Amino acid sequence: MFWFTACTLFTCIDPYTPELRNFESLLVVDALVTDEDKSNYVILTRTIKNSDDDPVRVTGATVIITDDLGNSTFLVEKSEGEYRTDSLTFRGSAGRTYTLSIETESGEKYLSDPALMYPVADIDSIYFDKDQLLSEETGEMIPGISIFIDTRDESSGNFYRWSYEEWWKFQVPEPKMFNYINDSTIVPLAELKQRCWANKKSDVIDIENTLLENPGGFKKKPVLFIASEESNRLLIQYYVEVRQLSVSREEYRFWELMLQLNESGGDIFDKQPFQIFSNIHNVTNPDEQIIGYFQVSAAKLIHKYITFNEIASFDLPLYMYECERIEKGEIDYPPPGMGKGYTFNDINDGFLNAGYTFIGPIYNQYGELFRLIFVRPFCAECTVSGTMTKPSFWVDIE
Repeated sequence: MFWFTACTLFTCIDPYTPELRNFESLLVVDALVTDEDKSNYVILTRTIKNSDDDPVRVTGATVIITDDLGNSTFLVEKSEGEYRTDSLTFRGSAGRTYTLSIETESGEKYLSDPALMYPVADIDSIYFDKDQLLSEETGEMIPGISIFIDTRDESSGNFYRWSYEEWWKFQVPEPKMFNYINDSTIVPLAELKQRCWANKKSDVIDIENTLLENPGGFKKKPVLFIASEESNRLLIQYYVEVRQLSVSREEYRFWELMLQLNESGGDIFDKQPFQIFSNIHNVTNPDEQIIGYFQVSAAKLIHKYITFNEIASFDLPLYMYECERIEKGEIDYPPPGMGKGYTFNDINDGFLNAGYTFIGPIYNQYGELFRLIFVRPFCAECTVSGTMTKPSFWVDIE
């Protein structure tokens, strides 16, 4: 079983920062065609030498996908270096073979090997259970839940890759309720940023095959583990969508090599015991190394909602916000000798500059401003780590 927590090929490439005397800018191709009713993408960048440099986007390229029937689809550059198909006019189909061609503004021409889209089996079920995972850092067991799937191998393909995407609803414990203007003007907010949704895509390389270890399919295959006390994912409602992809034998080998590369702790510029290959080639300069792979996959999706009540039944330790609440006023900063103490304006400016957020005032029994309340932003405004826009598919179960 290949199930590693490691960055994917395309998230690994950008951070590479070796100090190279003979640095060469290499083309990076992140391309995926599926049979899903959605836009397919090709993202073109170039490797960078220093981590402080912004990724170099390859703009103005002509990008075409051609099938084995001679049909060609031109991709439109939707943003710098990101080229997209029109979901209304193009959709991949299992059994078809696809080729990617790229011509840059400088005239460099690249062509992929023909890639057959193998069919993929349905995912029969998705479920979760109480689990624990050994921490590589502490050597202790971490409590939480694991997400599992069952799938039967009823397709002609034997090689699989999985990815997932998560959404979860959460709320901050110390919502910001007021804006501080000055000591005589503190106004309530029209809208609290208390409840949001967060989103995260998987960053693992998860591949398996049915040739040796899994004849007939996969039973209780782990897709991801969630440590219950290390994340706010499970505090209200959680949603996960699992994507099962068919891959060719050649692409499977590519991902195996990427796993070995990640395990080695090196990067694409280190001397490796193997050659990281690509199915994309420079037509005019065959010696140029291309980073990336033209992926062609049929896909099946399945999703699962998990509620707080379901998690509570497991009696797991839950995530606790570490929210230091600071209450300070002029009374806490008396003037030294004949000098002048801090005013409320000084106190507010000082804590804001220190990275805190003002959330509200405290008044004494006479209605006079007594203290100001500050917390860290992630405890006061959910938009620090999420969005207040509810996902279009989201259904509140409880």
